Amino acid sequence: MRIVSGIYKGRLIKMPAGIRPTQDKVRKALFDILGDIEGLSFLELFAGSGAVGFEALSRGIAGLTLVEDNRNCQIAINKNIESLGFTSVLLCPKEAGEAVKMLSKAKKRFDIVFLDPPYYRELAKKTLQMLETYDILAPNGFIIVQHFKKDCLPDKLGVLNLFRQSKYGDTLLSFYRKAG
Repeated sequence: MRIVSGIYKGRLIKMPAGIRPTQDKVRKALFDILGDIEGLSFLELFAGSGAVGFEALSRGIAGLTLVEDNRNCQIAINKNIESLGFTSVLLCPKEAGEAVKMLSKAKKRFDIVFLDPPYYRELAKKTLQMLETYDILAPNGFIIVQHFKKDCLPDKLGVLNLFRQSKYGDTLLSFYRKAG
């Protein structure tokens, strides 16, 4: 797998075994939708290889936090950080819910929160509920959930409102932001 655009375009990303990586076409489409993200903060939950976060770094984000509890994925992420020479990356080796609580307690806020949990476990909805409860989203920030097209996510969840969905084969990207 490679970074598809930005200053690190073409650089290889090591992939741990047993994960479902975000396809190149979905990553490209995601960042085409996001547009200019330079200087923003980015949180990737269920990071896997960190490919989406590394793509964000390639496009100029100010800081990246990756959350991943799988040891093999953590090893791959650390190898990727080292081989790509990234310095503004924090790897949080925790389960996503624990990490969200910890980040909230530390009063961390992110402009973009991306999550791509394993499919078929209702983790997308559960994590979205956790994000609504523990406010780590910057005032003008938004949450992007990558999920299976048949997984139903709510149009509204507390202060979070769905404002866009994009479909790529069996994958949906659902975009949420705070109301008002």
